[in-house]
Amino acid sequence: MRSVGVIGAGTWGIALARMLSNSGHAVTVWSATESKVADLSASRIHKNLPDVRLPDEISFTASLQRVCAGKDVLLFAVPSVAVRSVTEAARTHVAPEQLIVDVAKGIEADTLLTMSEVIRDVLRTDGLHDGVKIVALSGPTHAEEVALDMPTAIVSACEDLAAAELVQDVFTTAFMRVYTNTDIKGVELCGALKNIIALTTGISAGLGYGDNAKAALITRGLAEIERLGRKLGCAEQTFSGLAGMGDLIVTATSRHSRNNRAGYLIGRGCRPEEAVRQVGMVVEGINALPAAVTLAKRYDVDMPIVMAADAIINHGADPKRIVTDLMGREKRAERN
Repeated sequence: MRSVGVIGAGTWGIALARMLSNSGHAVTVWSATESKVADLSASRIHKNLPDVRLPDEISFTASLQRVCAGKDVLLFAVPSVAVRSVTEAARTHVAPEQLIVDVAKGIEADTLLTMSEVIRDVLRTDGLHDGVKIVALSGPTHAEEVALDMPTAIVSACEDLAAAELVQDVFTTAFMRVYTNTDIKGVELCGALKNIIALTTGISAGLGYGDNAKAALITRGLAEIERLGRKLGCAEQTFSGLAGMGDLIVTATSRHSRNNRAGYLIGRGCRPEEAVRQVGMVVEGINALPAAVTLAKRYDVDMPIVMAADAIINHGADPKRIVTDLMGREKRAERN
């Protein structure tokens, strides 16, 4: 059994902490908020997972030193926009050859780095962490279902296959099946960009459009992600796998999806900031848009659905007009 530090007490971090604890691992969960630590320690209930009681064996702390000290695995489960600042705060407590698992999904707007790249970028500044291994854990995995022990499959991705396999061993349970993949760039790219496509399926539903439009957005959205991924040197099969097609399907269709829900509210007329407020949790698709647009322009990749989402979210475009524009684009072959 392993000692695991979970950095982040959101729904995904908590769901994984529960799963790991129930598998016999020693789990410590960190939150920056003292009151949240006190509440979780006392109630054993997360407010967004009200039907799930957390094991008594899980420890909670507001100390980064405590959550990092002596751990076999450090799990980063904070929102993408917080990954850099939290890593900077934790760096002095991270062991020189630490195994790190990242479950945040995003691309940093300024640097265009994926989340594992952000973590490595921060850790390498002191020259003491060259031996750190970073694995991306990604796939169609809503916390609400994992917390209820529903069957789930996920991908452990790292260029170092041995590190990916170690994480595979730690996270495999009777209901969590873990596959390995050495294309960490492709896995992380899929994890970030599928959230944008899920926003558009939600907007479509909010406008009153049906399953035909949803299927078109999912299929053509995946084509856009794959086009960009090929330009970045990613493996083509990644996009038809769990981290690609699988995660896109669940995020674009599930009632648990924050991105889909936010998009629906926007389609119904809410301003993006109001939609995020009503969802009540981080909407990563909105955070990913600036980097996605920059990447599309930099690598000259045609990504009309991503650009449509950006026009609606960041430039106040009318969703119905955007749909008309998308439908009226120049005719082309499907595989272009």
